[in-house]
Amino acid sequence: MQKLFDELASLDQRCYGEFALSEEILMEHAANGMNQYIRQNFVKNSKIIVACGSGNNAADGIALGRLLHGDYEVEIFYAKKLKSEMAVLQYERALALGVGECQELTACDVLVDAIVGTGFSGEFEKNLKSILKEMNSLKAFKIACDVPSGMNANGVMAGGSFEADVSLTMGALKKSMFLDEAKEFVGDIKVLDLGLSRAIYEGETNWNLLDLDDLKLPCRTKKDSHKGSFGHLALACGNKAGASIMSAQAALRFGAGLVTLVGYEDEIVPHSIMYSHELPRNTTALACGMGLGEEFSEVELENFLDNWLPLVVDADIFHMPILLEILKRKNIVLTPHAKEFASLLKITGIADISVEVLQKNRFKYVEKFCTEFPHATLLLKGANVIVACANEFFINPHGTQALAKGGSGDVLSGLIGALLAQGYTPLEAAKNGSLAHTKLALNYQGADFSLTPYDLINEIGNL
Repeated sequence: MQKLFDELASLDQRCYGEFALSEEILMEHAANGMNQYIRQNFVKNSKIIVACGSGNNAADGIALGRLLHGDYEVEIFYAKKLKSEMAVLQYERALALGVGECQELTACDVLVDAIVGTGFSGEFEKNLKSILKEMNSLKAFKIACDVPSGMNANGVMAGGSFEADVSLTMGALKKSMFLDEAKEFVGDIKVLDLGLSRAIYEGETNWNLLDLDDLKLPCRTKKDSHKGSFGHLALACGNKAGASIMSAQAALRFGAGLVTLVGYEDEIVPHSIMYSHELPRNTTALACGMGLGEEFSEVELENFLDNWLPLVVDADIFHMPILLEILKRKNIVLTPHAKEFASLLKITGIADISVEVLQKNRFKYVEKFCTEFPHATLLLKGANVIVACANEFFINPHGTQALAKGGSGDVLSGLIGALLAQGYTPLEAAKNGSLAHTKLALNYQGADFSLTPYDLINEIGNL
């Protein structure tokens, strides 16, 4: 798990005030971090172009050019007149050393984007937009210095932003790099140290990035056990029964000792899954919403939920008036996608916004929801999944486009429901269910477009 920060300026200031490190020292370490990355990944004499703007992001890039000069064919492209003191200083050093300059962008092995950094906002002026379009069209390995040019402090990308293969970010991870729309631009993300360890540089934060190694799978260590030892998940089976059946199968494969579909119509279900018209007495957790449709009457749904069992809800629930009653429960996991979360925000009176507005402000509205309902665990689906409860926030960045397939979310609900049934807390069930879900997709050996929910379920045994 790694820490995430809204901004790093305060951490830099702490370096200046507490550790007597200057801005120049931090910059030299940032440049050397990029220098080491290039030396480890590209042979000497490779052609490298560093495209620079006018501020301190450009200064980092110019310093990088100086460090590579002599071993690589380095040219610096100046897109704007230098303005910051550090950029001018680094330019004078590069000039004294004889670092090459170029007046136009040409074919190269590595293209480094040092146009603008974290202070950017708004849209690009016509000239810069044209330059970035040309940079994106070049066939080269593309490196973003700190963040891709065009990303603002909230992670919103300007039109024509730089599309990096890797972002070499400075000091610590920025939360902005994990907004959904940023995923198309940041590429792989690697953190460079600034002259002191991250453990010292980083401060306190409520936001964290989940690593795949954080996954804690259900473990059957007790030998004297039986099927009842590992929980009983009951799922509401609506008129789109396929969704709840897939969810139930995922739950059974993920360790739940017993799984029952509860419905009011006769359904043919897999032999390993039980079917009942009533909630089993030994139920330890519930799942509701997947394919629910309109089969359950309001009374039947109230009867299913007339208890205080741990509950995971998804899909249709987020458009139903009963949602407000559900939110009174103490042990609950909500798993909406963006459209469903917008509906949830409206029903709860938190905000009436479009999906587009939500997507550009995901972090903000997750925090608002958690302030209003601190007892509920929220899992907001997306390119980067957010899991949150009260003042604890986690981002799972490991999802892939392979999961963009109907039924993937039903499998996720089954994974979370299985963990709830086995005694995980709602927050731990959501975090580990999400990590398992993304790892299943990463482990899949077929083409990404071919992944089905049943492929995910089949991969569970290989986690």
